[in-house]
Amino acid sequence: MMDVLLEILGFAGKGLIVFITVAACAAILVALLRPSRRGASHEGRLEVRKLNEQLRGAAEALHAAVMAPKDYKKRSKALAKEDKKRQRPKRNVFVLDFKGDIMATAVEGLRREVTALLAVAGDQDEVVLRLDSPGGTVPNYGLAASQLARLRERDLKLTVCIDKVAASGGYLMACVAEQIIAAPFAIVGSIGVVAPLPNLHRLLERHGVDYENVTAGKYKRTVSFLAENDDEGRRKFQEQLDETHDLFKAFIHQNRPELDVEQVATGEYWHGTRAAELGLVNQLMTSDDYLMSKLDSANLLMVSFRRHRKVRERIAGAASLAASRVVEVCWNRLREVPQG
Repeated sequence: MMDVLLEILGFAGKGLIVFITVAACAAILVALLRPSRRGASHEGRLEVRKLNEQLRGAAEALHAAVMAPKDYKKRSKALAKEDKKRQRPKRNVFVLDFKGDIMATAVEGLRREVTALLAVAGDQDEVVLRLDSPGGTVPNYGLAASQLARLRERDLKLTVCIDKVAASGGYLMACVAEQIIAAPFAIVGSIGVVAPLPNLHRLLERHGVDYENVTAGKYKRTVSFLAENDDEGRRKFQEQLDETHDLFKAFIHQNRPELDVEQVATGEYWHGTRAAELGLVNQLMTSDDYLMSKLDSANLLMVSFRRHRKVRERIAGAASLAASRVVEVCWNRLREVPQG
């Protein structure tokens, strides 16, 4: 009788495990497929997060760790009284992040963030863009700079903070701002145009491979990485690069007329301290310090557009993350093994 009871309990336990597993999978699928929240579209949603409490909370956590419990209790009461007396700031500082790659893919989120801000931002508000980009393709970064220009056209104060790098197309974006703030060792500049082009013509010729470059229009294809290039094509290609460079310089001069563009438009880059001396940036400071300086005088609001990924993209992303974690754990374990 006892054996039968144990068998029944074992079967019930297995059934419960299967049920929980199926329910968990169903919950995950529902979470992945459920409709967007308020402020969302079928493409994504705009997220807004208050930073004031977050920044103050981090400091208070340290106070709690280093102060005696009695002293910290007194401090908490005093702060609570101050909070009651403190009036809610009327100014808003909207914080955006732009992480640039060669194709400036973040511009799709930026254009939606800017559109939303233009609908709600007031005359006293400010937009702070934390920019990190080494540059990339001209049309894509030109579009990103144009999105920021929309803010300036509405007379909204725009501040760009550079903690790491804003070079080439990154600086094309940064120069739109009313003020540019950079960390002392941030990389700034690289105002130039480059088009690296390997040529495989001699390799193909050596192996008896002919490549025909058929075009309609004299300059439809000036240089090629497979066909034999001539001097006329090279000259025309150089003219096109020079024209793009001239447009780059003109855009910077339009937005920062006090800057000696010819001096800085050499393709060189500088660290923040030297960039400030040259007039490429207005102030040396990290984005953290700049936001902390606004903590008591404005509502700090982090604004970001999150694109909805398809289910297969989410599953692939989760699998990729899990695989990365496994590799990281294995690597750390291997490092712990003594080496002879």
